[in-house]
Amino acid sequence: MTKILLVAINAKYIHSNPAVYSLKAFAGQAGRESVEIAEYTINNRTEQILADIYARKPDVIAFSCYIWNISMVEELTEDLSRLLPGTPLWAGGPEVSYDPAMACMRMPGLTGIMVGEGEETFAELLEWYTGDGTEEERDQSIKTLRDIRGLYLNHAQDGDGYTLARPPLDPDRIPFFYDYPKEQSEEHPKDGEERDLFDHRILYYESSRGCPFGCSYCLSSIEKGVRFRSIHKVLREIQYFLDRKAPQVKFIDRTFNCNHSRTLTIWNYIREHDNGVTNFHFETAADLLSEEELQTLGSMRPGLVQLEIGVQSTNPKTLEAICRKTDLIRLEKNVAAIRKGHNVHQHLDLIAGLPYEDYESFAASFCEVYAMRPNQLQLGFLKVLKGSPMYADADKFGIIYTGRAPYEVLYSKWLPYEKVRALKGIEEMVEIYYNSAQFTHVLPVLERAFPTPFILYEKLADWYAQKGYDIVQPARNRRYSILLEFAAAYDAGREELYRELSTFDLYLRENVKSRPDFAMEWNEHRALCPKQPAKYRHTEAFWHPVWETDPEAACRRLERPAVVSFDYEHRSPLDKSAAWTIESRVLRAVTQRGEG
Repeated sequence: MTKILLVAINAKYIHSNPAVYSLKAFAGQAGRESVEIAEYTINNRTEQILADIYARKPDVIAFSCYIWNISMVEELTEDLSRLLPGTPLWAGGPEVSYDPAMACMRMPGLTGIMVGEGEETFAELLEWYTGDGTEEERDQSIKTLRDIRGLYLNHAQDGDGYTLARPPLDPDRIPFFYDYPKEQSEEHPKDGEERDLFDHRILYYESSRGCPFGCSYCLSSIEKGVRFRSIHKVLREIQYFLDRKAPQVKFIDRTFNCNHSRTLTIWNYIREHDNGVTNFHFETAADLLSEEELQTLGSMRPGLVQLEIGVQSTNPKTLEAICRKTDLIRLEKNVAAIRKGHNVHQHLDLIAGLPYEDYESFAASFCEVYAMRPNQLQLGFLKVLKGSPMYADADKFGIIYTGRAPYEVLYSKWLPYEKVRALKGIEEMVEIYYNSAQFTHVLPVLERAFPTPFILYEKLADWYAQKGYDIVQPARNRRYSILLEFAAAYDAGREELYRELSTFDLYLRENVKSRPDFAMEWNEHRALCPKQPAKYRHTEAFWHPVWETDPEAACRRLERPAVVSFDYEHRSPLDKSAAWTIESRVLRAVTQRGEG
């Protein structure tokens, strides 16, 4: 029997590749009998992947190609064409679909490329190679590869390599591959094995294809309109995830809330059938959220839903240049309303390197979004993707980007390379100190020592570079000490306050075994907290009300220290911080040295 091997190389182990599973499921019985899936990660060595593919003895090999894995695919196809000469090699995915001729020049060993949506194309390609099915079941019109729509044939001898274009697929025709029958994997599968998709992985789910917007940096802007999967199918499939208590389901719809009634139907269903475990992730346009949608979000269990919101820039000229229509005032209002509920994790995105956005303009965008206090602020860099309008307009905007994937901006007419490098350092500081949610009390106080939050992270990035911390990444607890060094240099005279803020933040996240060197001296701590806490609790005394959310209030020194108890058996579903209570205030006066 002919064996077709679908190869996915993911960015991380927790990721899966829904594309290859969708291809196999759409092929039906032929897919079950003839198609095998091999998943790896970019952390595997190419020689390991090569050896594993060879050991499987495939008759045909097809790669799923993205910006994060294309360099490995190029290397593998070159070696496979030598190791398995005569074995057809195919590729598909966004990294090869939009310029297949160039992709074939870089991978001359390819037989061809599946262009665009691949389900129908792959099913016919599978039929071509296997010849499975009865005479009645086979598509009698497929006599050569040229009869299969949606292909680019490498080394075509009869003219253009393209076959006829394939029309968009009705999403209702795509099988729900999570309940697709397959052999179960080992409990701890080796790299490359077809795994149980519920095994400690993010589950990706697609309830629509396309996007109503035309953002010039995005490949979704090429296709106009949105195709929806029938709502009764979506609800049934959501219930499948809920019944199995999947940890996280990530909707990959480009703008999930583009249809209000559909959004409400899905969110209300999730709320009413909540199993207390599963988290659902949605990419949304926050300025489009209606009052009813906001009320629905506000009524959900903390941690049930998380939102990814692409702001990209607050510069009106930049937004116009990238064809992005955003009501920034309403976006800010809606983000604030969601934040007020303390139950939905919000992840806001910015993109550096866009047209008309210089360093100062980006700093302004950063500060405006930072002021919205998202749970995470993603500072990304423009990727000039093949096939996107930005790819065609790069010269017009003077945008120079890397010649190989991920095609990231090097500099633009407005943003020189030196400033891009500076933003890279700031991105790293935001990731370490803000997005980690490990410094939620010390940062708001430290921010007050700088004109803007952007300058704080700019100076912190410079500090890391000067001290050499950017070369060897410091361990997690060491990052607290580094921040204390930085605070002492830029906000002198408040060392005790910053030590206590850091101590509170550290114990809020973890009951560390070794007492940090910046915490209250051991003898004083023992005098103020003589009672030994339970196994999953910790008590700590503070001379400042470091638990206050108002930075000014947190700076006030108490007349007597207060004892805070941290409970690690109960944590916030949003940032995993421990529950805490103020147990008591120490009744007798105690000095900082712990002497009565």
